[in-house]
Amino acid sequence: SLDFWRLLYALLKQIHGGKWTESDAIDNQIRFVKSALWYHGYGRPELYQLPSDGSAGSRELLLAFSWLLHRISLLEQLLARNRVKTGDETSVCTCEDDLPNSQKSTTEIAPEYGLEDRTDVRYLQWLNGRLRFQWRSLHAQHQEQCKLLHKIHLFTSGSHMDQMVGHFSVMETDLVRQPENYRQLLQLLESETMQLEAFLEWKQLEPVYWQWMETVLDNMAEEGNVCESQDAHVEKSGLPKATSRCPWADSLTGQIDRLSRDLMTLRDQLHKLVTHRKAVWCEKVKTREEELQKEGFSATARKIQESVELKLLDLTYLCAPRKNKMHGSCRLVFRGKHPASKTGFYRSVSKEPVSAVSATEVIRELQMREASLERELKQLQEECRQRLDEIAEGLDGVICISP
Repeated sequence: SLDFWRLLYALLKQIHGGKWTESDAIDNQIRFVKSALWYHGYGRPELYQLPSDGSAGSRELLLAFSWLLHRISLLEQLLARNRVKTGDETSVCTCEDDLPNSQKSTTEIAPEYGLEDRTDVRYLQWLNGRLRFQWRSLHAQHQEQCKLLHKIHLFTSGSHMDQMVGHFSVMETDLVRQPENYRQLLQLLESETMQLEAFLEWKQLEPVYWQWMETVLDNMAEEGNVCESQDAHVEKSGLPKATSRCPWADSLTGQIDRLSRDLMTLRDQLHKLVTHRKAVWCEKVKTREEELQKEGFSATARKIQESVELKLLDLTYLCAPRKNKMHGSCRLVFRGKHPASKTGFYRSVSKEPVSAVSATEVIRELQMREASLERELKQLQEECRQRLDEIAEGLDGVICISP
C-alpha cells in the first residue's frame, strides 16, 4: 500500500503540473492524493478514512487508481503532458461552456448573510485590480512571444524539409545554432517512444485488467453483504436477549417510546409551521402582484419578455447544427508567402478529420463567443443594479449615488 500511495502521488503531481520528489514526507503525499481524488470527484469514504502512515488500504487504492483510469483518462493525460514538442504549439479551444445551467441570478442561489459575514468591498476591489493587472501583464508577454515567433518563422521560411510547415520552430532553430543539443532531444524522443510502446501494450491487455477489477468489485460486494447481514442479525437478536435478561430493558423501552412521541409531536409542529409559512408566502405573492399591476405591470412584463427572448436565442444557438468545435494542441504555421492565405494552425493533436484551420476562423469564433458573453454580462449587471436599488430603498438616512 505504501508503494501504491507513492505511485498515485507521482502520477497526480504530473497531472496537476507540480514538482515532486521521493523525499517528500509520506503523510504529505497521502494528504495530496486524497485532496486530488476529492477534487476529481472520487466519493468513496473508505479511502479518506485510511491512516496517514500508508500502512493499509491497498485494495482501496487499487479501486481509486482504476477510477482515475476510467474517469479522467489518466494515461492519456500523462502521455499528452510528457510529449516532446518539437514545434511551436498553442492550445485552441472554441468549445461552448455549459452556461445555461449556471444562468441563475445571484438572488436565487446566494444565501442571505448578515453584515458581519460579508467581506470588505475594498478588499474585493483590490483583488480585482490585482487580477486585471496580472492578466494585462500576461497578455503583453504573450504578444511579445508572438512577435518573436513571427520573426523566427519569417526568417526561416523555406528552410524546412516538410513543405506543409515550411519554416523552423524555436527548438529546431536552437538545434541549428547548437547542434550538440541533438543528443538530449534524441534521448527524449526515445523515452517517448518507449512510453508509446508501453501504452500500446497496455491497450491490448486492458480488457483483462477490467475483468479482474470486476472480480475485485464482486468480492468487495460479497464482503459488504456479509457484514450487513451480521449487523442485522446482531440488531435483531440483541434486543430480545436484553429484554429478557437485563433489568434496565423496561426503562430503555420507555425512553424509546417517549422519544418516539416527542418526534411525532415535533413533526406535527413542523407541519403546522410549514403550512403557516406557505400561507404567508402566498399573501406576499398576491400583494406583490397587486403592486406590480398598480405601478407598472407593462414595464415588468417587457423586461421578462426580453429575458425570455435572450434565453430562447441562446437555446436556438445551442440547438442549431454546427460543425465540430476546435479543441486541442495545434502547431503554429506561417502562411505569409501566399497572398490568399494567412497565419494558421496545423492540427497536431485532434480527433477531427480537419487537417488545418486558419487563425481568422478561430478569431471569428471567439468574437461570437465574446458577444454572447457580453450580453450575459449586461443582463447580470442589470439584475444586480435592480437588487442594489431595492436594498438602498430599505436603508434609512443613506443616500446612494449611482457611479
